[in-house]
Order: sequence, then structure tokens, then C-alpha cells
Amino acid sequence: MPASRLPAKPTSRCVWPPRPTVRPIMYAWRHRGARRLVMHKLPETVLGAIHEARALERDPLAAFIYDLDALQQHVSEVMAALPAGVELYYAIKANSEALMLETLAPLVSGFEISSGGEIERVMACPTRKPYVFSGPGKLDSDLRSALLNKVEAVHLESLNEIQRLQHLAEQTGRVQPVFIRINPQLPAAQSSKLAMAGTATPFGIDEADLAEAVRLVDSATHLTLKGFHVHAMSHQMSVERHEQLLDFYLQRWQAWKALARHPEQLTHFNVGGGIGVDYLNSQQFDWQRLCRHLEKRLGEQPDAPILRFEPGRFISAYCGYYVIEVLDRKTSHGEHFLVCRGGTHQFRLPVAQSHDHPVIHLPSMPPTAASPEQAYTVVGQLCTPKDVLSRRQRFSGVNIGDLLVLPMAGAYGYNISHADFLCHPRPPQHFVRNGERVSQ
Repeated sequence: MPASRLPAKPTSRCVWPPRPTVRPIMYAWRHRGARRLVMHKLPETVLGAIHEARALERDPLAAFIYDLDALQQHVSEVMAALPAGVELYYAIKANSEALMLETLAPLVSGFEISSGGEIERVMACPTRKPYVFSGPGKLDSDLRSALLNKVEAVHLESLNEIQRLQHLAEQTGRVQPVFIRINPQLPAAQSSKLAMAGTATPFGIDEADLAEAVRLVDSATHLTLKGFHVHAMSHQMSVERHEQLLDFYLQRWQAWKALARHPEQLTHFNVGGGIGVDYLNSQQFDWQRLCRHLEKRLGEQPDAPILRFEPGRFISAYCGYYVIEVLDRKTSHGEHFLVCRGGTHQFRLPVAQSHDHPVIHLPSMPPTAASPEQAYTVVGQLCTPKDVLSRRQRFSGVNIGDLLVLPMAGAYGYNISHADFLCHPRPPQHFVRNGERVSQ
């Protein structure tokens, strides 16, 4: 038996931690420098799925668990808070797994896609929803596919793209609704570590060129201008600043709309996503407050457009868990390491976000005695010192064979990772639906 498998694993007769029968188990972690514990819940159904996933593996475990029941509840609450005249399209780039889309389709207003491959994903979804196509560098083949599959709207990212789409739409005989994506000059107070507007970016058409863009669309025989699109930033955690940003958009709406030959045909304003997820603290974005603000603001504005959000991370992050098994425990130059199955090639989010991801410790056996708490660096199997999932995570009594769970792994996790590096096998993905584990 390999050394990494020596510690006993849970069986049907001996399961640790015990599977809860009434309430979800609460696990705590303390981020470096934090003065308080941040609590994460492991629902009993997720804990059960983890044990089942482990029982299916001959090698140490590295797997993703997605709680579709929690996803459904979260999105239902998000949608219920929306005021009249506001839509929400899910940006499937955050997580486009088939069962995720199948769960979301009956709940959201539609989908946002950015490639031909994502068109195939939404077209394969059993519940057909409208979808929009955004992003720079669209291929002609992808645009043709979108036209043939009756995309609701294409978000135009450049003057050249307007002319290309007109040519392709004419070839296919379809008059295509479009949005013009604008890169406006934003108020100085609006900034983000991942800015997509208000500065030099590949995204959208500068506000200085908007009149020319509108003129090109108006003169195109097979394009119809439906509205505008601005996606200014990601990782927005301040609801107050996001309220100010939306107010700025609505203030500019009338001036932008007036550029069109038939302004009455412009009905929609896609305000992007960008709602952040705080991976390091329990305080999250106040969506309810933002929706109340919008309801008041739209009620005050005559001829207000239909607003459309297109979040990804805010929708799917909370339902996912990355589960890895401890392969080795070692100390080097005074620093304690937990070497685990998997790594950043499967879950790139912590590196992409430049943060230490929260980690929950699941012992494989009951602790035999009180162990002193130690700070560990959690790493994976890659041959690079950059393969770090989290630093200075404090645990006691960690053993080889224990499991570590990284919550909030449902968005921009596996799907943005370099999974083929070192030819490691890809992690299985398990889903909890109606309280039961299912595989895709």
C-alpha cells in the first residue's frame, strides 16, 4: 500500500467527521491577520457526496463537488430581489458545466456567451433560453454559428466587427439585433483591480468613437441597434460604489441613445456583471440593497431602459467545493507544508486572484489527543514553487490521508485551470441534486 494511503479512510462503519443528521456542520478557518474566525457551512449533502466521491477513487482524492440545490436556492433569491424592468443573464464563462446550466436555465433570464464552444453549451441545454454573444476577437465561424442559432443579440466590440457582422448577417439572410459595447470615461471614484472600461482595454468602443459606431449600425441593412453594453470592472465589493456606477450609466443613457437614427428602438442597457465575491471574509455584497436602489432610481427616470445584469462569479461561486487529500506533511526552513493531491493546475483561482483561499480540514480519523495549532502552507503536486493554494492556514492534528476542502470554488476554478500540465489526470466533478450525488 502506498505511504500516502496508510491512514485509514472512512468506511460505512467508521466515518469521521460524523455525517450530520439534522444540521450542516460548521467549520472555521482563520485567515492570516484575521482577528475573528470566518465560518463556512458544509451541508450534510455535500459532506455525504465527499465521502461517496472518495469511496469511488483508488488513488488519493482530488475532486470538485457542486451543490446544485444550494445554487438553485441562491439564484432564486437573487432573481426574486430584482425590480421590474431588470433582467439577469448568467455569464457562463464562470462555470459552463452542463448540469450547472440545466439548473440555472429555468431561473435566469438568459445566458451570456463568448465563444463558439459556449454557443454549443447553451444550445445543448434542455431548457432553451435566449443568449447574447460578447467578447473581443470573435471568429467569423463563431458569428455564423450565432446567427444560424438565432442569438438574441451580439455585443459589438469594435468598428471593424460592425462591418464584419453586417457582411455575415447579409450572407445568412438574418437581420441581427446588436448592442454596442462602450468603453466610457468613468468617474475617478470608480476603479477596480480588474478594470475593463474607463482605461485602455481591448474591450468595447471608446466613447469618443460611439457616434461613428452608431452611424455604422444605423446604415447597416442587416443590423438593428437594440441598446448599449458597458462592463466596467470585476470584483466589485462596495454596493455604494456600484450604485454610483449604475447611476452614472443611467445619466449617460439619454445622450447615448440620442445618437441613433431611431432612438425609440433602443430599449435595453446591459450593465455587465462585476459583482464581487469576498473569499476572505464572511461579509458579502449586499444584493438586496442594490436592487432596492435600482427600483427607486428606475422609478424616478422617465423612459428608463430595461437593465440587464450578466454576472458569473456572483451566481456560481458559492455552490462549489474543491476537495483534496493530504499526501505528505513536511517542514522546510521553518515553514510547514501540506502537500496535497491536485493543485493549481486544477484550481487556479487562488493564483489568479492572488489570495490565500479558505481551507476546511476534515480529519480522516478522530483525533487521539489535543494537538497544538500550526500554520501550514497548502500546496499541490506541481514542480513549481508557485503551486500554492493557501498560506498560513492554521490547523491542529493534520495527518496524511486527511481531506482539505476549499469552499467557494464554483466559479473560475477548474474551467480556467491548466489541467493538462504534467499530464496529471483531470479531477472528477460530482454534483448534489435533490440531496443526492450525481455525476455528469
